[in-house]
Amino acid sequence: MRLYVGNLPFKITEAELSDLFSQCGVVDSVRIITDRDTGRSRGFAFVEFASKTEGEAAIQKFAGMEFAGRADRQ
Repeated sequence: MRLYVGNLPFKITEAELSDLFSQCGVVDSVRIITDRDTGRSRGFAFVEFASKTEGEAAIQKFAGMEFAGRADRQ
């Protein structure tokens, strides 16, 4: 299951996101979307889980959570 994660701090790394979301299950991949001209984070990412159940657990756990000063918007 692939999740959109928005309103992220611009300095967060893919490793930090993977560590955070691994609390809910096996994270297959994390991809922070960057600006193609500057290489700077655009403030959102996609996190992919091995199963739908794990993805749904992450939604329940992290929806609306504040991380490093920015709250997720739904």
